[in-house]
Order: sequence, then structure tokens, then C-alpha cells
Amino acid sequence: MSTQTADSGPSSLNLPNALTVVRILLVPVFLVLLLGGGALGAPWTELDPQRMLWAFIVFVVAMVTDWIDGFLARRWNLITDFGKIADPIADKSLMASALIGLALVGILPWWVPVVILVRELGITVLRFVIIRWVVLPASKGGKLKTVLQTGALSLFLLQAPVAVWLPGILAGWLVVSWLLLTAAIVVTLVTGADYCVKSAALVREAKARGSAGER
Repeated sequence: MSTQTADSGPSSLNLPNALTVVRILLVPVFLVLLLGGGALGAPWTELDPQRMLWAFIVFVVAMVTDWIDGFLARRWNLITDFGKIADPIADKSLMASALIGLALVGILPWWVPVVILVRELGITVLRFVIIRWVVLPASKGGKLKTVLQTGALSLFLLQAPVAVWLPGILAGWLVVSWLLLTAAIVVTLVTGADYCVKSAALVREAKARGSAGER
């Protein structure tokens, strides 16, 4: 399945990259479904449960493509420069859309997307700042953060359908949703601080090696 070129490695025209592009294209579809589920500023209980269910389905499908394209890229050795750039753009666009969209329709308070997105933007800027010395690798904590955020946002997307179709479990659903989101926020902040500490150490080591090499 590998589509290698003679000099430049794998071609950017491959299945993992195609799935990444699909994920980017699903972001506006997701937003239309989410924001079209009710009047902005109205109580979330007035949201259209069917549209919210479809928004949930699109969100989950998009996140599944994230796992699949990463797995295939590693399995078939199809990691490309395009994928390295487009994949995080797709991931962050989808997550930001879900966070901001859920706040706009009144399901999440605004402090939640602010806290999470400030952290995400901060780490992205940090990566660009230190890239001249070292590439900051993803951590297991970062992957756990993504899993927790995805799970929590999925539960909040289903809040309106549960309220309409399964009102008896709504209270428990809200408790579980907030517990999962709280865990996601804690891991998000902890991993953000960990990235800052590790990046400082890696930059110091890279500078020390550079100074030793110049002697």
C-alpha cells in the first residue's frame, strides 16, 4: 500500500492523508448540525435532539478517522510532511469547533473552551518557538487528554437527545459527563505544564550539545 517516490519518500496522495482531508471537511458539517439545533442563547433543553444526535455521529466519525489515519500512516510507512501539518490542524479544528459550538448553544460554560483552547494554543506556539532546537514529541498524557476530551464532548453532544428520549437517566448522564470533563481539564492542564518543563529541559540539552560541538 506504500506509494513511495524515488527521492522524497512517501507520496502525499495516500489514504491516511485522504482521511485527514475528510476530517477537515467534516468540521463545517459538524458545526452546521450543532449550531442549527436551536437558537443561540436559548436554553439547551430547546435544542433539536435529532440534529444533536447527527452532530454527535459526525463528531465520532471524524475522531475515528483520526485514529485510523494515524494507524495506517505508521503501519504502511506513509508519514508525510503534508500529514504532519494537516493532521494536527484537523484535530485542533474539530476539537475547537466542538468546544466553542457547545458553548454557543449553551451546553458548556465559556470558561471550559477558554481554558482548554488557551492551553492548546500555548503548546502549539511553544512547539514553533523551540523547533529550531528540538522537536517536542507527543506524550502518553497528551493521548490520554485527547481520549478524555473526546469522551466528555461526546457525552455533552448527546445531552439534548438523552433529555428528550431518556429523561430518566439525564441526572446520571450529567454527573458522568462533568466528571469526565473535569478529568479531561485536569489532564489537559497537567500535560500542558509537563510539556513546558520538558521543553525547557530539551532546549537546555540541545544548546549544551551545540556548545560542546563548537569547541
